[in-house]
Amino acid sequence: MRPLDIQLIGSELAVKWDDGAEDFIALEKLRHACPCAGCKGEVDILGNLYKNPALPLTAKSFELVKFMSVGGYAIQPVWADGHNTGLYSFEYLRRVAAAK
Repeated sequence: MRPLDIQLIGSELAVKWDDGAEDFIALEKLRHACPCAGCKGEVDILGNLYKNPALPLTAKSFELVKFMSVGGYAIQPVWADGHNTGLYSFEYLRRVAAAK
């Protein structure tokens, strides 16, 4: 599954998939789902989770400045608060969209 088109529309990221499906993901939901190690933590070989203390999110944290394609497998959002380390694989992006 690959996106044919991704656009920022208001406070949502619109994704049109190659299977004909379309998703509209709220930017707040997208930011809360950030998969980077700083947000979700890292697991060592023994399964221990290491996570930074949660940073307070502001209105700028949910403002998408731009997003970039990464290879043929992911997008990398750049948020107005400067956060830009999350890589959302297309598979993960679809799971975020489907989550309630």
